[in-house]
Amino acid sequence: MVFASPIFLFLFLPLTLAAYFACPRGWRNGVLLVASLAFYSWGEARYLPLVLGSVAFNWVLGRAIGRSADLGTRRRWLAVAIAGNLGALAAFKYGNFAVANINAIAPVLALTPLAATAIPLPLGISFFTFHAISYVVDVHKRNAQAERSVSRFALYLLLFPQLIAGPIIRWRDIAGQLATREQRVADLAYGVRRFVLGLGKKVLIANTLARTADATFGLPPSGLTTPLAWLGLVCYSLQIYFDFSGYSDMAIGLMRMFGFRILENFNYPYIARSVREFWRRWHISLSNWFRDYLYIPLGGNQRGGRRAYRNLVIVFLLCGLWHGASWPFVLWGAWHGVFLMIERAGVDRVLRRLGPFAHVYALLAVMGGWVLFRCETLGQAGGFFMALGGFGQGNPVEHPVAQHLDPLVATTLAIAALFCAPLAQGVGAWRERATARPGAVAAGVLGADVVWLALVGVMASAFLAAGTNNPFIYFRF
Repeated sequence: MVFASPIFLFLFLPLTLAAYFACPRGWRNGVLLVASLAFYSWGEARYLPLVLGSVAFNWVLGRAIGRSADLGTRRRWLAVAIAGNLGALAAFKYGNFAVANINAIAPVLALTPLAATAIPLPLGISFFTFHAISYVVDVHKRNAQAERSVSRFALYLLLFPQLIAGPIIRWRDIAGQLATREQRVADLAYGVRRFVLGLGKKVLIANTLARTADATFGLPPSGLTTPLAWLGLVCYSLQIYFDFSGYSDMAIGLMRMFGFRILENFNYPYIARSVREFWRRWHISLSNWFRDYLYIPLGGNQRGGRRAYRNLVIVFLLCGLWHGASWPFVLWGAWHGVFLMIERAGVDRVLRRLGPFAHVYALLAVMGGWVLFRCETLGQAGGFFMALGGFGQGNPVEHPVAQHLDPLVATTLAIAALFCAPLAQGVGAWRERATARPGAVAAGVLGADVVWLALVGVMASAFLAAGTNNPFIYFRF
């Protein structure tokens, strides 16, 4: 079940909200827990024991770590917890990748290829695993208290708005809200507004651009012309941003409807003037997780330049692997790691003096990475880079750009490019100032806002009814 689907919008969410607000406050966490289990079971019932096992495993070990006064004992329990979580992630997410690579080199080493059944990837395993690791590490560091209530801890891991594709929420940031939180009408209204806008970003923008991106990346490299390759890359770059930031908006909105306040996950990443700045603005919860739970424990930049470069490479190679078990994802991580190393070596000081050219550099670097992210094989990625560089072998008559750039796509591209800048942020600030003033101006602004949101909601629903829904890109991870 995805947020941008009729079954969620018109059945699951209304029933959950009705049950939640109809119950006494003391029962509301229970309603959310039941709803979250139903949400996950809808598409992955066979893996429900896995997520419940993760809850039990991490709750028990978190309690053991919290009770241990001895540092050595705490470290041993922490090692068991991390090994258990990473072991499950490795088995389900990287087992197929490992077998495929072993079998690829088996003839060279005169080995018998392994015979193994393909392991399906459980939904959300990367996200709930990282949630669990951050919890046990924070309890070990005494940055958070171990949770005594297994039901509250289960709700932390399984809360449906963030269960499948994040954002990654730290236990210490939400523990107090799980115990008690205010339920205000203003929060419900804000949540609905944020959810509808996220739905519009996903359905109206990302899905429209996905048609051109999928068609372009679906062509063999020999069928690509240079203009078509650039059109496909621009469409995909905007698609993935509006797809994932739209999902994050919907998740943040859903959390606010139920009284939870969580941190933002995107901050206009395409206005960045360096790759380093891009990662401060893109998927912020993941960037911060790798910084706090991997880069800093490895030593960060405190042990000399060489160690800092090594740590950056390790972090981004693992970041690439986290996104997917394939060599293009590994190279995508290495791509960003190399750019960060170059910037750290002194290029960042040059970029600060380049003005708008720094923005062009950052965009091109990030978009080049998206080629690796989107292509399924290294051969396909190589062919796509060749086409981008002016060496496209495609026939412009057979695959004309106009075939993929109809008026709807062109209009959507223009709107998407406009909203990549902090325009909406400025409009939102003006709206808040206007609605704070009493009188006809505030009423008019509120009325226009309601009409605007209703229009976005109706249009998104119409697109869904027409069968244009695509799953969120990050559901694959």
